[in-house]
Amino acid sequence: MNPARLVFPAIRWGDRNVEKVWRELRRSLDLGVGGFVVFGGSVSGMRELVARTQEREGRPVLFAADLERGAAQQLEGATPLPPAAALAATDAAALLDAARITAQEAAAAGIGWVLAPVADLDVESLNPIVGSRSFGSEPAIVAERVRAWVATVQEEGIHACAKHFPGHGRTTADSHSELPTVRWTRETLEADLLPFRAAVEAEVSSVMLAHVSYPALDPSGAPASLSRKIVHLLRREMRFDGLIATDALIMGAVSAAARSETQAAVEAVRAGCDVLLYPSSPAETVAALEAALVTKELDRRLVARSVERVELAGQTANVVSDDQAPGPSHARALEMAAASIRTLGGMPPHPRLGQTFRLHTVDDDVVDLPESLAGPGTKQPDRGRLSEALRERGAATVGPESETPAADLVAVFSDVRGWKRRSWLAPERACEVNRVLERAPDATVIIFGHPRLAQQLPGARNVLCAWCGDPLMQEAAAEHLQGGRSG
Repeated sequence: MNPARLVFPAIRWGDRNVEKVWRELRRSLDLGVGGFVVFGGSVSGMRELVARTQEREGRPVLFAADLERGAAQQLEGATPLPPAAALAATDAAALLDAARITAQEAAAAGIGWVLAPVADLDVESLNPIVGSRSFGSEPAIVAERVRAWVATVQEEGIHACAKHFPGHGRTTADSHSELPTVRWTRETLEADLLPFRAAVEAEVSSVMLAHVSYPALDPSGAPASLSRKIVHLLRREMRFDGLIATDALIMGAVSAAARSETQAAVEAVRAGCDVLLYPSSPAETVAALEAALVTKELDRRLVARSVERVELAGQTANVVSDDQAPGPSHARALEMAAASIRTLGGMPPHPRLGQTFRLHTVDDDVVDLPESLAGPGTKQPDRGRLSEALRERGAATVGPESETPAADLVAVFSDVRGWKRRSWLAPERACEVNRVLERAPDATVIIFGHPRLAQQLPGARNVLCAWCGDPLMQEAAAEHLQGGRSG
């Protein structure tokens, strides 16, 4: 019984090739880890890495990834998909297709564990980290969408993960940066639990615990990820016997809740967590678990049961060979994305061949990442796809200073992002948009973010919501403007 099986280090590809990533991965494999959580890379690169791993180890090693917006959220060569809020704005068929495409492409890359769906409710306007990642605000409706997404992914033999238990939707702080506290009553929190109950009823393979404190559920103030009482709620009251994972251990909430990250890892396992995601030092985490077993701070039987769950998950993940891999489904993804575009006010310009747009770009997504996450190879947001896609559809674009007769178009990029710490437009960015509207009151504003951001733009007459700033949603906005799709 090796406690290292509970540890899932991160693989951050950046701009590195397979050989460089493989050298780093082998060091963690030598510790005996149970799997990895993947950031970046490509479908073909991951497939090769997974094949090397299984050949070297002779045991199942489980690869996981955050794929809330499809496999392309991490992997080049996969299909980008709309965020949950956009899927919720379309129809049930779109949600099911998105879940199926995600699972099939994850399997093709050797990723057997999809860290999605978000089962949190979008009920707090000041929440800096949920927003468009959620299927909505109505508990019963979100529950049915979570149930459908989980069932569809797992029909493909891939493990799904309902997150962030018992609900991150009521926080006003970002657990990437600090430890949030949700001070609502147990009665109120029952609404937040409904989507998780639906996931458990759908036999979801795993649940991720939030780094959030809920005094109504655990008066000690311990975050869910370190709380025996909250794990007890999931295991005993909700009768869940699958994998329980922490959110990433590198997050700021962990350092706020425990003396050290390694101590938090021990406390999480003692509380009943099976998987420790993304520790900053896998070796130190494994050493801390081994030491806690020696001192009997950790119960050997508890750890053995968690190891069994991890190994079973690795054995049952249905990853596929190269000849079974599906091709990208970009046409269907664009259809879903374009159908999700919503008119929040006014009427955008009627599409016509040869339309010229004066494009103003307002970027509110500059985030100061922790030093460990920044650096060479860090993927920067692509803000050029909107202009490209408009030109592909017969339109022309000019810069904001151009005096060419044109329809003014303001693209506002303000996604939900870790470490951003806010849900609203920065005041200076809102002022930037409003200055454009003073000069061009009939301009069309496209919000690549949550529709509530329109409240900061009282001068905007014509407003579209495109949910997030991914290139797919930029193309969908162009399709809407030039193709006349209605929302």
